[in-house]
Amino acid sequence: MSTNPWLATGNYFTSYKQEQATFHTHLDRSVFTLFLFLLFAWPVFFPMGNKYMLVIDNILIAIVAVMGLNLVTGFAGLISIGHAAFVGIGAYTVASFCRIMGDSHIFVTHFWPVLIIMAGLMGALFGGIVGLPALRLKHLYLAIATLSFQMIFQWVINFMSFFNQGQTIFVGRVTWFTGTVGRKDHYLFWYYVILIFVVLLGFGIRNLLKTKYGRSLVAVRDNDRAADAMGIHPGLTKVYAFALAGFFAGVAGALHAYLYRGVGFESFTLHESISYLAMAIVGGLGTLNGSFWGPVAIKLLDLNVEQLAELAGRYLPSSMNLATALRPFTFGLVIVLFLMFEPRGIANWWRIVKSYTKLWPFRY
Repeated sequence: MSTNPWLATGNYFTSYKQEQATFHTHLDRSVFTLFLFLLFAWPVFFPMGNKYMLVIDNILIAIVAVMGLNLVTGFAGLISIGHAAFVGIGAYTVASFCRIMGDSHIFVTHFWPVLIIMAGLMGALFGGIVGLPALRLKHLYLAIATLSFQMIFQWVINFMSFFNQGQTIFVGRVTWFTGTVGRKDHYLFWYYVILIFVVLLGFGIRNLLKTKYGRSLVAVRDNDRAADAMGIHPGLTKVYAFALAGFFAGVAGALHAYLYRGVGFESFTLHESISYLAMAIVGGLGTLNGSFWGPVAIKLLDLNVEQLAELAGRYLPSSMNLATALRPFTFGLVIVLFLMFEPRGIANWWRIVKSYTKLWPFRY
């Protein structure tokens, strides 16, 4: 390692163990610890209303879902157009327990962490099943297979009476050590819960990519024939990638169900799948921090465009229907611009900023 453990201008690794360390310098560790502390502490010093906390909670849930999508699309190189269906699997796992046991059953309200993990495992199961065509299909054909799963999911939810034909299935309020979480503290409580899941799953991906199982995803993405020659089974690796993505999506769906205290069909449509894919593209495919930047950018874009449409609607005639046209236009424009001018996403901007701090003052 460098003689200066706080600020190193270059790489001084002498072993693979040093290279695979989560934090390479004391400065990296200190900055991350401070940032994590701020994430947990700011609601105490700067309390917000339920409206804004709901927006932040939605962003964090989208981060969990996009982390899973980035595993299968960014790191494994497989296009998935049905990711919202996997999120729906997790949400409707919680809804199924509410339908069978009741939305106020002790298992739903007291053992909710177990139910969230079970929803993730159910998402992983369906992810592995949907990933089975990857044993024989690739590229566009595999993308169509995931799209088919999205259509099948929508049909099942809409036409089965067990799922209330897509109408809302209510979920009871959860119980914590201090008692039942009331309406006043509901969004703040779930902010901390979702943030803990984001941190744990983020570290999980970071450590996974350092193992042979994570490296196999990248190897299959870059060249599946070369990976096969090195002893990696491309088909099983792709199925494993879909199962991992399904687990993350299932957890995100369960968190969504508890946050909204209900599950409805409209939150898991094809439009939501495209939104998740857009978040992964804008954030940066194949990067962990891109899974954070993308949801933040797209969610804030939607919020600002909605406010802009409301402002413009006051001065323009209602016949123009600006609110309906502006959101999809802006959404599509942003994706096209990123694909044309910054295909590596916002994560590439972050990489450039980090390189300046790593090489300063030697700018070469």
